[in-house]
Amino acid sequence: MALIADPIHQYALFTVPEESKPAESTEKELIDSSWMQRLRRIYQLQSARWVYPAAEHTRFQHSVGTMHVAGEFAKSIYPSLREVCKDVPSPNYIEELLRLAGLLHDVGHGPYGHFFDDNFLSRWQITHEVVGQNIIIRKLGKDIARIGRSPSGAFARGEKMDPQKIAYLIKMPEDRQSLRQPRWLAMLRQLFSGVYTVDNLDYVQRDAYMTGFSLDMVDIPRLRYYTFFTREGLTLHQSGISALGRFLNARLNLYTNVYFHRTTRALDLHLQEIFYDTMKYILPGNPLDHLDEYLRCDEWSLFNCVQGWLASKDSEKRKLAGEWKKLHEREVKWKMSFTAAISLDQFQRGVGFSRAEEYEARIRQRLPKKLRNLAFKIDLATQDPRPLNPMAESGKRINIFNPVTQETSLEPLLDIYRFIPARVMHFRVFSLNHDYDEELSAAAEKVLAESDAAIPTNV
Repeated sequence: MALIADPIHQYALFTVPEESKPAESTEKELIDSSWMQRLRRIYQLQSARWVYPAAEHTRFQHSVGTMHVAGEFAKSIYPSLREVCKDVPSPNYIEELLRLAGLLHDVGHGPYGHFFDDNFLSRWQITHEVVGQNIIIRKLGKDIARIGRSPSGAFARGEKMDPQKIAYLIKMPEDRQSLRQPRWLAMLRQLFSGVYTVDNLDYVQRDAYMTGFSLDMVDIPRLRYYTFFTREGLTLHQSGISALGRFLNARLNLYTNVYFHRTTRALDLHLQEIFYDTMKYILPGNPLDHLDEYLRCDEWSLFNCVQGWLASKDSEKRKLAGEWKKLHEREVKWKMSFTAAISLDQFQRGVGFSRAEEYEARIRQRLPKKLRNLAFKIDLATQDPRPLNPMAESGKRINIFNPVTQETSLEPLLDIYRFIPARVMHFRVFSLNHDYDEELSAAAEKVLAESDAAIPTNV
């Protein structure tokens, strides 16, 4: 084994080849693969890095960190998984399965991360997870199948690492294939898709550290210690609720102050105007049909392409290059004129939220006639190009074990959120300058008051 120094986890172990086993593949081969090294050229924070100058970390660093967190959880939860599922493979196999899923969970990301999903991959009704599954099976599958040990030791006799199982952990298939998976594998998926996951337990700490944003400490060891499997699935002991609350509070603060920062959102609005028109020149079509080209598609190659377009004879390319130049030089096009927040209580009452276009039309109607053609945009930060805001996941449940009654129950997340600030959606109006902030604010307040949906904050 070897060590990777990391500012969040201190050190992360990874397996390396043994001279006596030349046919063996290890984590080193995957980490050093062109697909993983590509993630060094895709930043973790797509636009927030232009707001927080130190946040230049990449998907690669986060992926290595997630591998480490997944391995630690694997060792902790294995005994309880074995109690529930007698056919579960050996502990070393489970450890390596989770570690590889953690390492490769973001391998399908394109330039600008989740923004790429929403503004390019959505054309083919796919996500970076689907692209990642294809990369794992079609491009990395042979190396994965030759891995025979975890940092804790060799697999049991006859066990073989299966890239299909790793792909399943990253994203459950939409067809009936999921019904054919063993129960132990389906249960492990909860570590990648639940309220707290091996993914978000790394990025919350990493993003907070790299932005310099001060947050409550995320107590992973306590959460891990009190997490186990019961027949109902992944379960948290009642004594771990305080650690969960602190994690959710930290994550919520990141959404409010980093992912939903007004300048981050303003930059995203500008990016939306040019992203698809740019990518159609760079990628020939659905990445699933062009994986070799996708390998060369990252934020560095995109930057070099648009830089070259500044002198292009193609007028559309020159125009796009000019807009990218403004972004790269941090010339913020859209300025915030108004902001409001929608509370959790109002969300619970079932208040219906209109789409941004509908809000824009209603606000425009309430502007003075001379301003009816004013250029402005509505931004609804109910869902950032990141995993969902946890405060909006009111329909999810988590298993809580009560040591007094010795019973496991499905507790609503909202019960755990009682002491977490109840802010779920940022409503913002952006315009090209601050000349008409007063008029835009007055019109926006009228529209929101009509629906009784929001509490205005300072403008």
